[in-house]
Amino acid sequence: MTENRLGSETSPYLLQHQDNPVHWWPWGPEAFAEARRTGKPVLLSVGYAACHWCHVMAHESFENPLVAGVMNDLFVNIKVDREERPDVDQIYMAALQQLGEQGGWPLTMFLDGDAKPFWGGTYFPPNASYGRPGFTAVLQQVSEVYRETPEKIAHNRDAILERLEKAARPQGEVVIGLAELDRAAQQIAGLFDKANGGLRGAPKFPQTGLMEMLWRAGERTGDEKLKAICAFTLNRMCEGGIYDHLGGGFSRYSVDEYWLVPHFEKMLYDNALLLELLALAHQETGDPLFLARARETVDWLEREMLTDGGAFCASLDADSEGHEGKFYVWTKAQIDEVLGAEDADYFAQFYDVTPGGNWEAATILNRTKAGDVADADEARLAPMREKLLAARANRVRPGLDDKVLADWNGLMIGALARAGALLNEPAWIALAERAFTGVVDLMSEGDRLGHSYRSGRTLFPGLASDLAAMARAGIALHEATGAGEPLNRAVAFLTVLERHHLDSASGAYFLTADDADALVVRPLSTMDEAQPNYNAVAADALVRLSALVGDDALRARADRILRGLSAAAAGNALAHGALLNAIDTRLRLAEIVTTGAAGEALAQAGLRLSFLARVVIRAAAADDLPAGSLARARMESAPPSGAAFICVEGRCTLPITEPEAIGPALQAARA
Repeated sequence: MTENRLGSETSPYLLQHQDNPVHWWPWGPEAFAEARRTGKPVLLSVGYAACHWCHVMAHESFENPLVAGVMNDLFVNIKVDREERPDVDQIYMAALQQLGEQGGWPLTMFLDGDAKPFWGGTYFPPNASYGRPGFTAVLQQVSEVYRETPEKIAHNRDAILERLEKAARPQGEVVIGLAELDRAAQQIAGLFDKANGGLRGAPKFPQTGLMEMLWRAGERTGDEKLKAICAFTLNRMCEGGIYDHLGGGFSRYSVDEYWLVPHFEKMLYDNALLLELLALAHQETGDPLFLARARETVDWLEREMLTDGGAFCASLDADSEGHEGKFYVWTKAQIDEVLGAEDADYFAQFYDVTPGGNWEAATILNRTKAGDVADADEARLAPMREKLLAARANRVRPGLDDKVLADWNGLMIGALARAGALLNEPAWIALAERAFTGVVDLMSEGDRLGHSYRSGRTLFPGLASDLAAMARAGIALHEATGAGEPLNRAVAFLTVLERHHLDSASGAYFLTADDADALVVRPLSTMDEAQPNYNAVAADALVRLSALVGDDALRARADRILRGLSAAAAGNALAHGALLNAIDTRLRLAEIVTTGAAGEALAQAGLRLSFLARVVIRAAAADDLPAGSLARARMESAPPSGAAFICVEGRCTLPITEPEAIGPALQAARA
């Protein structure tokens, strides 16, 4: 058997390393058995396919026979795709942070033969530079300490594990009501950059959970300034270089404070979360920019990210031909060649194109300086963009990570269903339905769901994040279409979540299932990362599902989660936007119940209202509603032609028979 054992893996990231001279092992008991047999420590390297600095370290160190030789002599080396094994990544990233280090990828951790961490870092250069130790020197020193002073290793290991175990047990309860949510939103608003949008400083990440928090607060309080902060941030992103102005879709983040220079990787989850905000912003403001960016992003998704089974790929790499962003940037001469001099000069006025470029002698297309673009100019620019996109298609493309992740797909499916219903885009809903069916067909075994699928292999069992996000997707699809199967699946996913992931001490959910492979700590997280925290997604889904199926026990489960994690959220609102948003859903959820022949028209009117704190429930007759439904008694007064009822905080409106009256009635019911 070859010394590098990654060749039979399916992860594109692991396969990127299958030809390294490093004797890589995939994560598993065999690697740790080898560490115990040889007495060597474990070097754990965690990254992902679209990670630029992962590629840099791979080129500098893992492809270098001399560095690889040191790694092979002194360590058992394990490669992990953080997207395939977020449970492993979460544990060892938390361990690094317990050492007082800032997290990031590539993650480089050193473990003993029982997978217990004792030291680590992120990117190491091959040679010492700018105060960073060289990777080879680090390897030699860690190996020496491990071999000659085991008591130091044991002290570090035990201290880290103690802190990890404590961090995995949220403590205490704090009451968070609407007043506390309002104060938190005002505090977050004060951290936003008034000139450029987003949180102040650089780098700038989308921070969609915090933007949603501001939007919800604007809906809740009527303070339009809070929505304006969110809309302004979206505007700057939509016009900045973080957005792909030719192909659609947003990059992961901007390295500067102006949204100009992106880290060029495109992630499925970022675009899902931004799609929802773009839909809300367009529906509220009518700004055509937000609708255009939403449509272009869905076009990109359908053109470049679809698998044969209808589900979505995970990400696009930042690099091509060994250079970050090479696929996306342009020189003035290249644009002249494609468009001709006259059109190229016209295009340059709007997209910041100059002979000297705006980044490394090339141009990142952006419209941050263009101001409002007239309709006539947009019409003239559109075919130019199409020509440039067609020319760009002939370049060497960035790598596509085509594995299917259930949780990321769940976020995108939910976004397509919600945004499609809100903006009357039925093709988006159809795309969501196809993807939902694809994930279920590819990744289900009985009532269980897998986490990652590629090349006919599914990683089982799935994670709490998969079950929560796919439940959210099923609920959104049911609302958008009225179909029963997605709702039934949502019920099943949340049932499995309770059965296999519950932490009885906190009331929240462990990330890993009770029958998954054992790890040194069973991870339980409360904070948002790049995606909303899975406990928050689950709580929000449970609240909505309770209203849809009339089961108060589901709402009680949501309350248990929210109470158990309230102290963490109250202590650090910046890291708990999704949890605070779930509390807002719990406190403000409105049920829009429709019935009769006119019911579907009324339901569609309900779907045109903000989805953040409402559910649409269709019922042919009163008997179709659960026994405990607030609207059931009211439906006896519905006219034969049908009506809608809006139920908020234990009370329901009189029958509403005109679709255009739904919005004002909801506003009045919440007053």
